[in-house]
Amino acid sequence: MPPRHYLLLEANNQQLQSSPPEVAILPWGATESHNYHLPYGTDILEASAIAEQSAAGATAAGASVVVLPVVPFGNDEQQLDQACAISITTTTAYALLRDVVRSLTKQGVDRLILVNGHGGNQFKPLIRDLQGEFDILIVLVDFFSMIPEQFDAIFENPGDHADEFETSVMLHLYPDLVQMQHAQPGESVPFGIAKLVQAGVWTPRPWSAVHPDTGCGDPRLATAEKGKAYCDALIKALTDLIVGVAKAEKGTLPYR
Repeated sequence: MPPRHYLLLEANNQQLQSSPPEVAILPWGATESHNYHLPYGTDILEASAIAEQSAAGATAAGASVVVLPVVPFGNDEQQLDQACAISITTTTAYALLRDVVRSLTKQGVDRLILVNGHGGNQFKPLIRDLQGEFDILIVLVDFFSMIPEQFDAIFENPGDHADEFETSVMLHLYPDLVQMQHAQPGESVPFGIAKLVQAGVWTPRPWSAVHPDTGCGDPRLATAEKGKAYCDALIKALTDLIVGVAKAEKGTLPYR
């Protein structure tokens, strides 16, 4: 298979010089436990695949894009008691994202789409700071919440980690890495302070205490068919977004 010029890992200098990217796409994952049946790299694999497939569609539609190498680490401070969970602080994430943005803007790329695959990554304050400092449009996509209507129509009993949704996506994208025979129910231990569970109230979960098998939500309703249905709809939506960002005229983005 020839190099795909929209993937920076495969592109060469001649390709990038002849077709300078209008939009950079940065997948960002995490390295953490996902119940007993999904790999530690689940967030990395999902974010990368979705970014790459959407970039392929956008390229076919005439957009000039480049997918940057995935960032494999996210904020997992509440999972550090688990074997080989790797966490980076928000300060580290900001420094890394800032250096990516600084590099891109020096090269004339003024549009970045960040495809986030991990719910513990909180980018909005970082993006506000960076967009105030640099002449760049940064768009955040949390792929697990981008198409809520399709999500609700496809999944019967989703949770929020290594659940029916995430397992279905992995069964579609990487079936050989899913070991359903080891899947646990993903049950949660309730907080001792009941008032913590109400709208507008939040505190970090000590993950292993709240989720003994590290999952949140029962994965056993997952199917590859559900994963395909969701990914097809998601990739179409993300492809359309990428094309829209790429084709916008220069000016005060995103308003004109």
